[in-house]
Amino acid sequence: MTAYSALELEEGFLAGGSETATFGMGCFWGPDAMFGSLPGVIRTRTGYAGGTTPDPTYRKMGDHTETVEIDFDPAVLPYEELLRFFWANHYPNRDAYKGRQYLSLIRYRSGEQLEAIHRVKEEAARSIGEAIETEIAPFDGFTLAEERHQKYYLKRYPRTLAQLADLYTGPEELTDSVFAARLNGFVKGYGTREGLLEEIGGWPVSAESKNVFTRKLNDMKW
Repeated sequence: MTAYSALELEEGFLAGGSETATFGMGCFWGPDAMFGSLPGVIRTRTGYAGGTTPDPTYRKMGDHTETVEIDFDPAVLPYEELLRFFWANHYPNRDAYKGRQYLSLIRYRSGEQLEAIHRVKEEAARSIGEAIETEIAPFDGFTLAEERHQKYYLKRYPRTLAQLADLYTGPEELTDSVFAARLNGFVKGYGTREGLLEEIGGWPVSAESKNVFTRKLNDMKW
């Protein structure tokens, strides 16, 4: 077939509505992989949020927190389910962290998200048997982290990246890709090849696009 970029092949994901979640839960590499592996997640990005320091970077983060930003389809993966993954996969109390870099943090983007946060927070508190101290506030900005922090685990496999070169013309496409998000989760240990192949079969993309991703995954050498 004619060569296309992965983002062109994935255009069907953008046809429906999407929402964005912003979470801090320790080092952002792990959450990027975990959330990126979930069906219903369209895009993940690592970055910095929650502080006032202008133009934060990894070396000069100031009072910001490492965060992951998640674009998702709420018809497939409701915000409440993302919150359950969030609180089930880190310790959400302040005595676990030194400073703000790895703080448990949520930045909500609507009243509906805030209502869901309150509901699921009560569930999480009952589950762990103590109060939740996650910092919860309205969304107030997000600074994209440096390229080396995007899809970090996938980038530890240079042989795999070489096999993806025909789908991605640059690192920014890798950051924004559904397929790359799933692969980043897969190499971190989330899910199986068979499960991902099954998911691709149900993606909201053309049959031709499904064939490209299926062949790529089947032929991939790690």
